[in-house]
Amino acid sequence: MSGTSLAEVGQSGMADVLLPAAVAIATGFFCWLATGALIPILRRRDVLDYPNERSSHFAPTPRGGGIAVTGSILLAWIALHTAGLVASSEISIALGTGLLAVVSWIDDLRGLSPWVRLAAQGAAVTIGILVLPETRNGFEAWLGPTLCFAALGLVWVWWINLFNFMDGIDGLAVSEAAAICGGLLLFAIVGDGADSTAALLTAGIIGAAIGFLVWNWSPARIFLGDVGSVPLGYLSGFLLLELATRGRWKIALILPLYFLADATITLFRRLLSGERVWEPHRQHFYQRAVRNGLGHADVVKRVIAANLLLIGCGWAAENAGAALSLAAAIAIVAVLLVALAAGR
Repeated sequence: MSGTSLAEVGQSGMADVLLPAAVAIATGFFCWLATGALIPILRRRDVLDYPNERSSHFAPTPRGGGIAVTGSILLAWIALHTAGLVASSEISIALGTGLLAVVSWIDDLRGLSPWVRLAAQGAAVTIGILVLPETRNGFEAWLGPTLCFAALGLVWVWWINLFNFMDGIDGLAVSEAAAICGGLLLFAIVGDGADSTAALLTAGIIGAAIGFLVWNWSPARIFLGDVGSVPLGYLSGFLLLELATRGRWKIALILPLYFLADATITLFRRLLSGERVWEPHRQHFYQRAVRNGLGHADVVKRVIAANLLLIGCGWAAENAGAALSLAAAIAIVAVLLVALAAGR
């Protein structure tokens, strides 16, 4: 046993829980303060989201709250790196995050060509793939270097845009980010997936998401904007792909399954109908639920409940029965989609 006492083991385990909790609380408090300070600034500068025929809100609302969310996460990650708790290879993902935040903020203010946005996403994803650990020992051995790089890039870019598409009602995107990272945090501190670095990185995202959710809960006093939803999609995509490339694909698939299903099914339905899929619409399952009479908070509460069950399924899939957990996760999402489509 190399002379390690039970007390020392217990202290180590307590630190594995308390340090991420401290990171989440500090990041959340900072994001809450920063968001509150940002709201009057955005109002004075008329950075407002005005309702239109495709909107799910009814009053002009400040957008750009993602400045506080993205900024809080990056500050937390940089502080962790400065303290020697996160390696340079992990923190380099902040470069891609910063690039996307700048481009997305410009897009929020005056609009950018889809090609400019895709180019920025491609550059950020390239940075991310190059720092993904274990890539060369996982999917690359199966697909080959070029095909593996292309496949990871396409999946990641789709997830970034999917996450942005799903930011359509109060509280949905940040609660999803908190749920996904909550599942990743649980996996990182309990069971076979113990990883102190992942625990700290996910804690920062959880804190920022919850700190912003206080202001974004229905009726929202501020919206994320692309400056928030795009970086959140990028960062959560990095953490999920990092697990998948290390062979932990089951939890990486289960945790974001509701967002994946809603956005992907909606995309294919629109393609089959011959619609222009790049144009704004209100056909996602969560949007249909709102059109059928459910309030924003009612929809988000249902999604949160499903996500809590998915967290359990994801953890169990990697620590116990994989097949049963995957089947349960699919059933949970199917029930949620049917309920949302019916407005129940």
